[in-house]
Amino acid sequence: MSLKARITEDMKNAMRAKDSARLGAIRLLQSAIKQREVDERIELDDMQVIEAIEKMLKQRRDSISQYEAANRHDLADIEKFEVTVLQEYLPQALTDDEVSAILEQVISDTGAAGIKDMSKVMAGVKPLVVGRADMGKISGLIKTRLGA
Repeated sequence: MSLKARITEDMKNAMRAKDSARLGAIRLLQSAIKQREVDERIELDDMQVIEAIEKMLKQRRDSISQYEAANRHDLADIEKFEVTVLQEYLPQALTDDEVSAILEQVISDTGAAGIKDMSKVMAGVKPLVVGRADMGKISGLIKTRLGA
């Protein structure tokens, strides 16, 4: 079952269960997917859906920190719930050891020697870890490894 089909099925289940909070979060996700499909005039595959989910997660995390700074814990709780719903659609997260192994493999494959080769390494790593690791963290690890 494709990720989009799973999301649609989960939306139907949330409707049947009358779970309005979960239904709302899933509808936001479907809306973002549809918007991207219309804008780019393409049918999103699972990897592109995961990218859309990651973008939404980043937005939610930013909102949570802003709401908490403004002492609006009611709104932060709503965003936290949406984060938990969105994370259900991401693949199993990679362990630190798995990330390190992937980095070492890509660095040796690309022949990266210094920080100037960071873009080559990022381009090689991204398809292998998309949705399974934080790209900000990966970027920091690459900089450290390449001696920035």
